[in-house]
Amino acid sequence: MSIHYLHGGGAKADFGNLFSVDGPESADERFDTLAVGKGVRIERIVSTGQASPEGFWYDNPHEEWVVLLSGEAALEFDGEAEPHSMRPGDYVRIPAHCRHRVAWTHAGEATFWLAIHYEEAPAEAR
Repeated sequence: MSIHYLHGGGAKADFGNLFSVDGPESADERFDTLAVGKGVRIERIVSTGQASPEGFWYDNPHEEWVVLLSGEAALEFDGEAEPHSMRPGDYVRIPAHCRHRVAWTHAGEATFWLAIHYEEAPAEAR
C-alpha cells in the first residue's frame, strides 16, 4: 500500500480499498499508513485474533480517533473495570496519554480498524 501525503503541489490521487490486504499473511497485527500530513497520520489496522500482551499498555503522546470497520474487538482502559466491546461502526476518541490496550479481537474473521492520530488542538480551538 502506498503512502499519500496530504498536500497539493501536483500530487496524483491515490486509490485503494480498505478491505483489500496485499502481501503475505502474518500472525501479527498489520499496520498500514494510508496518509500522513502535518500533525496527522491515518492508519489501517488489521487484526486476526490478536490482543495486547499481558501487562502492556499503549500510552501515546498524541490524540487518537479509532473506528472499527468490520469484525469485533474490545478495548481496555487503565483504571476501568470492564473492557469496552466494539462492533462495526463503533468509534472512540482516545486522549493523549490515556493508557489503553486491546483486550481481544475476533479470531474467526479479520477485524479492520481505521485510526487517525493527530496533535491535540490548542485550548482556544476546542
